[in-house]
Amino acid sequence: MTTAPPALDTDATLRQSLARGSLGVALLHVERARQGTGSWQTAHQQLAAIGPLLDSNEASLFLGPPAMAYVLHWTADDDSDRYTGALHTLDRIVAAHIRRRLTAAHARIDRGEPTTFAEYDLLRGLTGLGALLLRRAPESDELKGVLEYPVRLTEPLPTADGRTRLGWWVSHSPVNLSAPTPGGHANAGLAHGITGPLTLLTLAKLRGITVPGHQEAMLRICSWLDQIRVNDHRGTRWPRWITDTTTLPPHLAAPSWCYGTPGLARAQQLAALALNDPDRKRMAERALLYCLADPTQLDQLTSRGLCHGLGGLLRVLQRVTQDADEPRAFAHHLPQLSERFLTTEPPTETGFLNGSVGATLAFQNIQEGTLPTSDWDACLLLI
Repeated sequence: MTTAPPALDTDATLRQSLARGSLGVALLHVERARQGTGSWQTAHQQLAAIGPLLDSNEASLFLGPPAMAYVLHWTADDDSDRYTGALHTLDRIVAAHIRRRLTAAHARIDRGEPTTFAEYDLLRGLTGLGALLLRRAPESDELKGVLEYPVRLTEPLPTADGRTRLGWWVSHSPVNLSAPTPGGHANAGLAHGITGPLTLLTLAKLRGITVPGHQEAMLRICSWLDQIRVNDHRGTRWPRWITDTTTLPPHLAAPSWCYGTPGLARAQQLAALALNDPDRKRMAERALLYCLADPTQLDQLTSRGLCHGLGGLLRVLQRVTQDADEPRAFAHHLPQLSERFLTTEPPTETGFLNGSVGATLAFQNIQEGTLPTSDWDACLLLI
């Protein structure tokens, strides 16, 4: 299960949450206005209701000023200067926030301490902030710094006993972030694991943006994913995480975006394109096809949500289809998956990651052979 961004203990925090709160609702209305199925007036009303933003240390792609910048970014088009002033102000706030986060991250590495999800991952950490910068400030010094950080993160980290650890090894629990886990773990997921930084590096490289050690870091991550990969009668899959005592094959994740084959397959399909690695691309695409053809795996998805439900799988499938060697093999599964989606109980919550907002965005315009026409899912590192 994916750990949500910081606990939403106030109304103000809930309003400015993209993951679970009002900003997610605003993103849906912005997307509808862009598609011509909703009004800009409604979108503006939703945005105006967000209220003052809290620029705290917990700010991330899914909370606070960076989340607002992400949503406002989609209000702009070639003929519009909507929210230009607000976006420039937010860009400055986000840049300063990122500089502080980078300083703290490098100081932590210098001390030889293990990292945390909050430092590096997509939902809370620098990976998510980098995803925002790829859209908002691709030529900025801040993006360069964010890309240099995972290069260093993937280097082995010396430990007190003279051994080395993976640079992304964390000491806390995969689920309860306040609880230590004896020996710690290394996470493979797209939402919280090293696949997030891999995909950030990949998307930057595909856009021609690189830093020293960029490709080497990507290859280190890919090599580790190859080491923990499980091949059996159900195809190719990956564990959610490993510990010092993990014996493969462990309990494997449901076929979701956040963990499991779909998210990892899309990440490695993109990495293969960036690395010119046709073997990896074939492996990733076949892994997803096996998953889509296995009812036992699909039956594990019992919600419509983006994070670990059918909505996320639908969106991954569309994105993989766009870049697949044989797109028809993937498009063939869209009708069946859509039927599964419609026969699954609607979410009881509203949010973007696990609720009705994300499910609605994932299912809009779904038809056999229809591919996405908007990149709202950039915050999921799918594009």
